[in-house]
This record gives sequence, structure tokens and C-alpha cells, in this order.
Amino acid sequence: MPKKVLFGACFLCLICLLAAFAPLISPDDPTATSLDRASQAPSFRHPFGTDDLGRDVWSRCLYGARVSLLVGFFVALITTLVGVTTGLVSGYCGGILDEILMRCVDIFNSLPNIVVYIVLLAYFKPGLANVVLVLALTGWTATARVIRSETLSLREREFVLAARALGASRGYLIFFHILPNVVAPMLVAATFSVAHAILAESTLSFLGLGIPPHEPSWGNIIMEEMDDLMAGVWWTVFFPGLALISTVLAVNSLGEGLKEMLEAGRGARNV
Repeated sequence: MPKKVLFGACFLCLICLLAAFAPLISPDDPTATSLDRASQAPSFRHPFGTDDLGRDVWSRCLYGARVSLLVGFFVALITTLVGVTTGLVSGYCGGILDEILMRCVDIFNSLPNIVVYIVLLAYFKPGLANVVLVLALTGWTATARVIRSETLSLREREFVLAARALGASRGYLIFFHILPNVVAPMLVAATFSVAHAILAESTLSFLGLGIPPHEPSWGNIIMEEMDDLMAGVWWTVFFPGLALISTVLAVNSLGEGLKEMLEAGRGARNV
């Protein structure tokens, strides 16, 4: 197993465990304020320090991980379902349906994602569900193209042609012969979708268009504490930023490792 996969998987599992057990691990309520302990530097009692309202940064990072990971996983789930379905249908059926679906993909790809996000979230009420839906709206196109490319190759393989000659229906061929053979690239695409969604949610929350401030996420924690950074209270921004960057890098490392494994497997089959 590549080191990238091992590192990415282990780090992501660690973050998921910390987020899942946040109520047991965090010493304080992430929204509880106490001006008596405002802007305290990292200490044994508060490992990541406190912000200007006395909120424990360690607790806020743990609960922020819950929101950011939920966004990442749900966006990846939706984009994978839509992208895989579109790619399978487009690649196998071909013809006018393929043209229509690919032109839809081109239209979505031609729009600047950040502009689409800002316009839609300025219209809809900011919140977890709306952020997930808006991010998923444009995130499925990359998966669709990857799966379509794989399907175009697989539909001409001997085992598919043999099943077709025996009278297998189009739906049967897609779901029982082609779909199992696109699982590997599907997982790679889903992994990168998680990283992209976490980063996009943090960007939107930083701009005040993502997760509402009363619900901690890494993005809105950084946004709220930028004034503290200018005042020399660096820990309120540094630790959430470190958590965000480390998680995105770990997920990308996992995706790159899975991609290398997939390409190595293809090379071995072609020898």
C-alpha cells in the first residue's frame, strides 16, 4: 500500500474520531463565553488557547471538524451519485443523449464556481443543507467525465460484448458489468470531492456565506478571529487553519495514492 494512502487514511480516521467524540473530548461548550478568560494563550487547561469571548479554541476546532467533514462527505456522496449516473448513461448510450449530457457538463464547467456559490447562497438562507446542495450543484461534472471515459472503454470490452450477444438488457449491462469496473476511479473522484468541498465550505464561511456563526466550522472560526490575528492573538486563527490545511492535504494525499494504485493496476493488466 502506498505511503500516501496510509498517511491520508490514518489522518482522516483520526480527524473523524476526534469529531465523532467531540462531546467527550472537548473541555468546554464551543459556544460558551467567559470574558474572564478572554484571549488566553495556549495552556494545559486550554491547549489551543481562548478567543476574545473566552471560548475554548480546542473545543471549537473539534466541533468545527464535525461540520466541515459532514459537508465534505455529503457533497462527495451527492456528486458521486449524480456524476456516476450521468457518466454511465452518457458513455454507454452515446448518441444524442451523450451530446446533451456533455453539453450540460460543459455549461456547468464554463461557470466560475465561486461566483455560482456566492450568487446562490446570497439568495438562499445560509446553512448546512444549502451549502451542501450548492456545492454539489457544480461538483458532479468532474466525476461524470471520468466515469464516461471509463464507460466508453468498457462497453467495447469482450465480456460486455459477450453479455450483449447473449441478450442482456442495457440496464443489466450497465449495473452488473460496467458499474463494478468503475468503482476504483469512482472512489478516487469521491476522495478529491471531499477535499474540494471542505475547502469550498471554509472559503464560503470565511466570506460569511456558508455555515452561520452560531454553528462552528473551520471557515467561520477563522473569519470571526481575523481581527484577533491583527491584534497579535495568533492562536485563534492558527489552529483552525492548521486543522483545515492538514485535513485537506491528507484527503488529497489519499486521493493521489488511490490514483497511483489504480494506474499501477492498469499498467500490470496491460503488460
